[in-house]
Parts: sequence; C-alpha cells; structure tokens
Amino acid sequence: MKKDTSHTIKRAQRFPVILIGEGLLVGAVGGLIVLLYRVALTYAGIWLEYILDFVRGNPIRTAGWFLALMLMAFVVGKLVKWEPMISGSGIPQVEGEVTGKLFQNWKKVLPAKFIGGFLCLFGGLSLGREGPSIQLGAMTGQGISRLLDRGKTEEKYLMTCGASAGLAAAFHAPLAGMMFALEEIHKGFSISILISVMTASVTADFISSYIIGLDPVFQFRLEHVLPQQYYWMLILLGVILGAMGAFYNWAMLKAQDLYKKPAFLNETTRLMIAFFAAGVLGLLMPSVLGSGHELIVSLTDGEMALGLVILTFFVKFIFSAVSFGSGAPGGIFFPLLILGAMIGGIFAMTGVQFFGLDPVYINNFVLLAMAGYFTAIVRAPITGIILLFEMSGSVSQMLSLAIVSVTAYIIATLLKSEPIYESLLDRILKTHHKATAVNVKGSSQKVLSTFVIMNGSVLEGKMVQDITWPDNCLLVALERGGKELIPKGKTVLMAGDTLTTMTDERDAGYVHDKMEKLCYTSF
Repeated sequence: MKKDTSHTIKRAQRFPVILIGEGLLVGAVGGLIVLLYRVALTYAGIWLEYILDFVRGNPIRTAGWFLALMLMAFVVGKLVKWEPMISGSGIPQVEGEVTGKLFQNWKKVLPAKFIGGFLCLFGGLSLGREGPSIQLGAMTGQGISRLLDRGKTEEKYLMTCGASAGLAAAFHAPLAGMMFALEEIHKGFSISILISVMTASVTADFISSYIIGLDPVFQFRLEHVLPQQYYWMLILLGVILGAMGAFYNWAMLKAQDLYKKPAFLNETTRLMIAFFAAGVLGLLMPSVLGSGHELIVSLTDGEMALGLVILTFFVKFIFSAVSFGSGAPGGIFFPLLILGAMIGGIFAMTGVQFFGLDPVYINNFVLLAMAGYFTAIVRAPITGIILLFEMSGSVSQMLSLAIVSVTAYIIATLLKSEPIYESLLDRILKTHHKATAVNVKGSSQKVLSTFVIMNGSVLEGKMVQDITWPDNCLLVALERGGKELIPKGKTVLMAGDTLTTMTDERDAGYVHDKMEKLCYTSF
C-alpha cells in the first residue's frame, strides 16, 4: 500500500508532461470513433427520410415500417438491459465515474452505445448525438487507460480528455469541448488537466474537420449586430428562457417518472412507445423527427410563419420528453438547442409584430435564445456562449450572449431548478447504487483529486489541524501561487489554494462531495 501511495504521488508530479502525449492519443482515437458515429447518424437521417417517402401513402409499406420500428425498439431494449449505463444521454454517467460514484465497462458501453444511438436516430427519436459522443469519447479514454495499465487518477484525466474530444468531434467545437469537459465533467481546473484536455480536443477537431470539412454545424450568418436600443428585450428573453429551462428540466424528469409507474413497462416496452410515436410523427409531421437540424435551417431562412413555429415547438417538446423519458440511448443537448432556437424565433417574431423589432434581427434572437436556454437547463454558461459562437461561426454577439445567458442562469437558479445532468446523475446513483458498490468494493487503488478553496469558504483562514477532514482522506499537497507547499498542522489555508487529496477508489465519491462542500461553501 505504501509503494502504491508513493508511486501515485511521484507519477502525479509528472502529469503535465505525461498527459500531453496521452491526451493526443485519446483525442485521436476518440475523435475517430465519434467521427464514425457522426457519419453513421448522418446516414441514419438520410435513410430515414428515404424510407418515409417510400412508405407514405401505402398502407402495406407503412405497416412494414412500423414492424421495423418495433424490431429496432426490441434490439435497443436488449442493449439497454445488457448494459444499463448506455441509457439516456451518457453525460451523467461520465460525470459520476469521474467523481468516483459510478463504474462503467468500456468494452460493453462503446459498442452498445454506438449501435443503440444509431438505431434510435434511424428510428427518428428526438435525441441528440452530443451525449453519446461525450460518453463514447470518455469510454475511449477509459479503454486506453486500462490497456496502458494506468492508475485510477490518470484514468479520470483521460476520461475527461475523451469527453472533450467527443464534443469537439461531434460539433466541430474544440473550445466548447474543452470548457464543457472542465466545467461540467471534471468540475475543476489545473495546468495538468487543462493542457491535456486542450490537446485532446484540438486533435479530435483536426481529425474531424480534415475528413468532413470546416463548415460550422449551424450555417447561418448574422448580417447585423443587435443595436443597444433592443437590449431591454434581451433581459425579457433571458427571463423567459430561465423559466422555460426550469420547466424543461421538470418535464424531462416527469417523463421518466411516468414511464416507470406502470408495472408492465420494462426497458423494451418503454422504447416501443417512443418508437411508435416516432412512426406516427414520421407520417404526420416529419420535421420534428431526429435531432432537428433542418428546423434551424427553415427557421433562419424565414420559411416558417409564427403559428407554425409555435406548433412545431409544442410537438417537438412533447416528443423530446417521450423519447428521452423512455431511456433510449441518446442526448438532449442538440434537441434542447433546437427548442431554444424556436423560443428565440417565437420571441423575435412577436417582437416584430408588437414592439417594432426590425425583422433583420430575428436570427440574432434565435442564436441568443439557444445559448440562454442551454444555460438555464445545463447551468454551464461559459460552455453555452463558446459553443454557440463556434457552431454558428459568429463572434459578434458576445455581449448579447452574455446578457441573455446570465439572466437565464439567475432566473433558473431563483426557481430552484437543479441542473439537468446533476438531477439525472442523482437518479442513476439511486437506481444503480448496489451494482456500483459491488464493482468498486474491494478496490485498493489510490485516487488523487484536486480542489480549489473559494473566497468565503469554511476553509479560508483556518489551520489544517482545525479542519474536520473527510474520513479515509489524506491531504498530500497544497499549491499556492504556483508553488507547492507541504501542508502541516499549523499551515493556514487561503482562498485560491489548490488542495490535493488521496483516498481509496471505493471512497472517492464520498470524499469528492465532502471536499467540494468544504472548499465551495461557507457556514
């Protein structure tokens, strides 16, 4: 055990150099896997459109398509039962493992998530590619760590690198991939993790853009910067987005609850409901199927009237809840951006009719609403702002994006709406607590974690010996002003100090929560 402890600490001292090379490897492999997934989903959308055109108006062909949908639901249900960790977005699962609360098996998750996500998008479910892409990237990082026989501390870093690479390759957004991995997955910053994550993200984006091109995901240009005379509308839009974001979080969790109430519903029959709904909407309103990328094109090209946008938003919202609540392997990231865009379109079109808004600024509000809605739901404002200007290719709206995002963040917080991925992680932990405990029990690997003391936290100004530290936790290092200090009993802690703790793998989740409470809260 002593040898394990000393080896972990010595290797951690070389992390800034080691992780650059490993981040490059994870970015390359993870980027290729996610790129392949992205291409597969593109073909899924093309094939779905062709099939719907082929069966429309022919009862026999239509019946055959519904039969195929039920078969796909059956296969996906079997995959979810075989590996429950592929259910849903995948982002909460990665978050849970990085913080030491969950266990995933990369050998099962990679193929099952890839196939399950493809079948769900081929069937037309209202899901996104970003969550699966992040999970696929993270599992690539875990797989490389296991194949290279790395320790658990290093594995967490490589999973974060993989998550960053996954988002970068999925959306051609390397900066957003890096920020999301740090802001939402790792929930912390250090030189070691920052450089390695940046390396992985840029590598994955280079591979993706080299093969499929440099075009942004949302190809619409904003001809004019929004004048300051309209900034009062940004505040109003932020308030609406904050409230709608809180409602979205409630609706998605409520949909999960409704699926679980009937005793006769299991993994497969829940999915059959979602696939059947996709079949019906494919005949009646095919525009709401899939992630919804074409809706952005129609909206920003001015092809949709106000009434149609409202109807599409309502149907897309309900269908997204039906799809995600079923436990299907797929994300909510992209669909919620589409819903946010439609809220912005409805708001701007209403502004044109009643408040004298110039129609040339409609697309500005579409972009702004996407960032604000994302922020209200996920509670990651920096990622939302960066993601939208990378995906749209427009950098002229930064002030407007910040105003809308901050307002939406404040409103969602005041409404006491928990960030969606944290709520989903809590549910997964309750469901899989026993299975997770069995997998982690008996593990003797040592895990290093870093935490930054915030201003006003309970640790600020206190001596190390006066703090009640979590059980089974050892404070091994303290960094202040770029210099590493050896923490002693009489060492006075200051805001901005970076603490490094060591614990057994089985206690990592408990220690993580306790240390976050000590570093980030005051009481």
